[in-house]
Amino acid sequence: WGAGTQDGVISSSRTTTTTITAPPSRVLQNGGDKLETMPLYLEEDIRPGIKDDIYDPTYNDKEGPSPKVNYVWRNVILMSLLHLGALFGITLIPTCKFYSWLWGLFYYFVRALDITAGAHPLWSHPSYKARLPLRLFLIIANTMAFQNGIYEWAHDHHAHHKFSETHADPRNSRHGFVFSHVGWLCKHSAVKEKGGTLDLSDLEAEKLVMFQRGYYKPRFAADMCFTLPTLVPWCFWGETFQHSLFIATFLRYAVVLHATWLVNSAAHLFGYRPYDKNISPRENVLVSPGAVGEGFHEYHHSFPYDYSASEYCWHISFTTFFIDCMASLGLAYDRKKVSKASTLSG
Repeated sequence: WGAGTQDGVISSSRTTTTTITAPPSRVLQNGGDKLETMPLYLEEDIRPGIKDDIYDPTYNDKEGPSPKVNYVWRNVILMSLLHLGALFGITLIPTCKFYSWLWGLFYYFVRALDITAGAHPLWSHPSYKARLPLRLFLIIANTMAFQNGIYEWAHDHHAHHKFSETHADPRNSRHGFVFSHVGWLCKHSAVKEKGGTLDLSDLEAEKLVMFQRGYYKPRFAADMCFTLPTLVPWCFWGETFQHSLFIATFLRYAVVLHATWLVNSAAHLFGYRPYDKNISPRENVLVSPGAVGEGFHEYHHSFPYDYSASEYCWHISFTTFFIDCMASLGLAYDRKKVSKASTLSG
């Protein structure tokens, strides 16, 4: 699996998609007796200057005991309080107003697009390009998400791909479902050590990303994530403050987090692997709806430069639909898509 030459040529057409054809993979001798797949796209400049979001098969865990786990007690306490609020929100569902449900659903999708159309394909794996209005929308959505800024999110995601299934992987599924789902909020020391070696010069050259990094304040992000979604139902259609806070905010935020985290946990442990059975990520159809199209995780790890993160189109991925709509409006362009022949040769 990997990529080679580009079949398509980038033109001025606002709906152009660059198709990438991958040649057959080769093997890399590693450690004398272990053979591992070596992605050929490490050698190809399909995205010049961008290499650190690609799996590095030469990196292995050091022998000996696992690195020390750094418990982030702030995260433990805040996540516990959030889930207590979400559980109470469930009991209020029967008396919630319909408009509050619509508002929560709207906020869910806007926040989800921050990851699935922004932080992930646009900035972590530059697999398409976006014009300023779309980049601004996605930066605002990222702030609403309250899951760190673009720079920090992309940094962790690069480590997840480059050092996949090692102690340096922030969401290492080899530690089990609980760790890869939520326990990764308390990181191993190797994550910080190897994360410091990543090259993020492409993000550092992005003025909008660095502007957000410089001015990203947890208090402001918390207001966007908690205060705003609470005040809108309460002020505009007379929802009770209790329902607004515990359903439209706490319950909605908790559901969003778990839908996102299932990509790290369930989609690494349960499902099928039609592309590369030597890696852990799986194709999980059940994860995809909640993750707005990102349940096809083995495909994504095999072909991280594909903007749709799957072989499938709109009927499976709302994110692909959104990006394609943005392309039809001229706001997205140079969408990179893996050819069918490439997936069959993986």
